[in-house]
Amino acid sequence: MGSIGTQEIIIIFIIALIVFGPRKLPELGKSLGKGLAEFKKASNELRKTWEDEVKIDKEKAGFDNVISESAGSLSEIVNDMKSNLSEIVGDITKSASNPVSTAVRKESDSATAQTAQEEESKAEPSK
Repeated sequence: MGSIGTQEIIIIFIIALIVFGPRKLPELGKSLGKGLAEFKKASNELRKTWEDEVKIDKEKAGFDNVISESAGSLSEIVNDMKSNLSEIVGDITKSASNPVSTAVRKESDSATAQTAQEEESKAEPSK
């Protein structure tokens, strides 16, 4: 079951000559040649179409990878921005509450000092 050799081709040619006759053999050869050429052309087109589809699938998979990596990077950036904004809001809240508590402490300190001065002034006249 190997390839067809020279002897097998000659035997096939002789049988075709006997079956079809010498007048029909050239027409049969032409038709066979055209058929083989069309078959080869169709198989080449099919192979090219197949290769193009495989190439497109590979490119699509590459784009999907790039998109998923980009989406991951974007989500990391968004999370970083959220944490930075949270820190900034926390800092602003602390700085906003610090002056108020400092002012409250200053007022309470001045009230305590004033009360102490009043007590001292009351205590001095009695001496």
